[in-house]
Amino acid sequence: MGHASLSQAPGSQAPGSETPGAFLDRLDRISRRCLSACGAGHMVWRSWGAGPALVLLHGGSGSWRHWARNIDYFVRARRVIAPDLPGLGESDLPPEPDNPRAMARILAHGLAGLIGSSEQYDLVGFSFGGVMAGCLAAVQDTRLRSLTIVGSGGLGLARGPTALVKVRHLTGDERVAAHRTNLARLMIADPAKIDDLALTIQDRNTIQSRLKSPQISRGTWLAEALPAVRCPVAGIWGSLDAPSLPDIGARERARRALRPELRFRVIDGAGHWVAYEAAASFNAALADLLTEDVG
Repeated sequence: MGHASLSQAPGSQAPGSETPGAFLDRLDRISRRCLSACGAGHMVWRSWGAGPALVLLHGGSGSWRHWARNIDYFVRARRVIAPDLPGLGESDLPPEPDNPRAMARILAHGLAGLIGSSEQYDLVGFSFGGVMAGCLAAVQDTRLRSLTIVGSGGLGLARGPTALVKVRHLTGDERVAAHRTNLARLMIADPAKIDDLALTIQDRNTIQSRLKSPQISRGTWLAEALPAVRCPVAGIWGSLDAPSLPDIGARERARRALRPELRFRVIDGAGHWVAYEAAASFNAALADLLTEDVG
């Protein structure tokens, strides 16, 4: 399948009068859906477009929908691949749900079936997905062209306090209000950016979330993986990333200590879910980093 227009402009919420639910359903419907082994079950992959592969790994308690405002921008020239990570979205739980190295092997196997065993690709991971991306990159040798970490933990650094409201037992307006509170506390810095699409994505992701990813993100898995990564490494952060406050720079310094060549971009005024809140700026920053890697 070639490029199919998903929105009116890069980073737009939904075209015309289309509801957020209809927008997400259409984005899902026009994707190519593939399955790979995940323990006794399957891991679910979606892809759009054609060209060099760009693999996007979503955040904790999330799904491929974390990239809803970025897919249309990159599908113009790339094959965009966005899986549901094991135990999240539609993917089944892995045999070792507390071991991202074991889950990385599941991802590597799935990618080999999806794009072949020799094609190079660029890898981007958001939050928990950044930890997973680092673990995957450490075992990919020369297959990986670049690794970009977005707002990720996994370095063993202290996190900013983010007390979240439990939502599973709530319904109606109370559930929406709880999602709005959680998005404001953890994901999106500007309350005005918490729109209906963000709330819909948050609700659908929460319903499907089973893997306990926060405890992995609080560990040192990424710090242990980065020295073994052979490709160029970059980072993109929102300047108001809640888990990194009050010292965003500590994340850069910790990564640069492991990877002195690190390229690091900070998007002013954006929070943790920077790829959504500041989609246009994020898309441009990532495109620039990927272009640098070509050179």
